[in-house]
Amino acid sequence: MIKYDLHTHSTASDGTLTPTELVHRAKEQRVDVLALTDHDTVAGIEEAITAANAHSISLIPGVEISSQWQNTGIHIIGLDIDIQSNELLAQLQQLQTLRITRAQEMGHRLAKEGIPGAYQGALQYTREENLTRTHFARFLVAQGQAHSISSVFKHYLIQGKPGYVKTEWPILEEVVQWIKTAGGIAILAHPARYKFTASKMRRLLQDFKDQGGVGIEVAHGNGNRDETANNIKLAEQFELRASIGSDFHDPAIPWSELGRLPRLPADLPTVWDNGFQRSTAIYP
Repeated sequence: MIKYDLHTHSTASDGTLTPTELVHRAKEQRVDVLALTDHDTVAGIEEAITAANAHSISLIPGVEISSQWQNTGIHIIGLDIDIQSNELLAQLQQLQTLRITRAQEMGHRLAKEGIPGAYQGALQYTREENLTRTHFARFLVAQGQAHSISSVFKHYLIQGKPGYVKTEWPILEEVVQWIKTAGGIAILAHPARYKFTASKMRRLLQDFKDQGGVGIEVAHGNGNRDETANNIKLAEQFELRASIGSDFHDPAIPWSELGRLPRLPADLPTVWDNGFQRSTAIYP
């Protein structure tokens, strides 16, 4: 049985392992097919490919892109993308600029709250200067402002809290088109995390599919059995292909360990049924 993990992060965004270290850990966890899907960047893909070739793992080039739908932030995973696509690279560069602007404002707001130096402090936790809220959270934990990253988000970084900055991400339709232009397939990431009503989730999935979305992440790190079962039903209802991914960031977070994902029903169509054109190796 081939083990897939199609949603992971490295130090190119907000993971704690370098792309090389990530691939090495995936090998230890007996992952056969791994996708690196850093936030709004493909900066770690080439390093991951080199490591995957050394460890005999199939590496799928990917990215997790921030978008918005009806004023709600939605994450779309692009799998099997051409990382040399000029259009995709140009759009991702714009997102990096947007992230810098957001991070600077977050630092400003946290300073007003009595926490100076947060922007520069967050930079210490990123290799690529691809700043995310997680980098700020790590800094605030180190400063003793909270006991955990989840606590930082709860008290400082979510909507209505002092460090939150509303960001105008590109609309979902645009993001799906970028992925398609780069030859990839668009997957809706961790649907249960959006806390939508059933009717609103159905509207999102219909819009997503109408724009060319191909799949839905039915199982992911920190997801429970009921969420997975519901996601499978949604995949079947909207004829979307199933994807799975740990959303791995940090080996210190055991519930999102690489490859620790449930088996899917044998008759459920998946994103890997037709293979991946840009895989680094033939599947075991």
